[in-house]
Amino acid sequence: MRYYRYKNAEVSCCYKYLMFSYNIVFWLVGAAFLGIGFWAWSEKGVLSDLSQVTRQNGFDPVWVVLVVGTVTFVLGFAGCVGALRENICMLKFFCGVIGVIFFLELTAGVLAFVFQDTLREWISDFFLTNVKGYRDDIDLQNLIDSLQRTQTVVNTQCGYDIRARPEREWNTVIHVKGCIPALEGWLPRNLYIVAGVFIIISLLQMLGIFLARTLIGDIEMVNSGFRY
Repeated sequence: MRYYRYKNAEVSCCYKYLMFSYNIVFWLVGAAFLGIGFWAWSEKGVLSDLSQVTRQNGFDPVWVVLVVGTVTFVLGFAGCVGALRENICMLKFFCGVIGVIFFLELTAGVLAFVFQDTLREWISDFFLTNVKGYRDDIDLQNLIDSLQRTQTVVNTQCGYDIRARPEREWNTVIHVKGCIPALEGWLPRNLYIVAGVFIIISLLQMLGIFLARTLIGDIEMVNSGFRY
């Protein structure tokens, strides 16, 4: 393979702005997630009293939104700045973190498939622990309700006076199916949707790695003064 030296060589604008466009979307999504998370905390009064974070009885779904938003925001920022400034360090950071996330997702999927019984037991313990805080956190309440919801709920007082009715009428007033059975029933019905989401996420991650590695190689080639 022969190399040619160019005095005024430039990085390919195609890969540079593709990388920027790819990451600006994720940066905006990350900012939106952070905004939603802090808004949810503001509505619950957490921002005015941060000690509530340590006093919560159960899992707060807002944490998931904030963590995903933070990671997405930081990666999008690193990718945008790395592409525009042709900063190899930031591009390698972006590429490395995406690679680690992809590996963790793949590992989690394999472990979940191999240890299905253990995972089912862990999820059951998780819900049994957090259902104690059902009335303390509106977001946790909505999460549990969304897993159970198969009909319109008439009784919003957690089954008050439900035993006074015939058992055949219970499912018209309250959720009679627990979180774990509901989740186990939901997954098979939506298996293709879940698989499609994971495939799309994986393809986007691989696209990001490809763009970052290609741009890094192009920058290094230009810095050395050579082109193919």
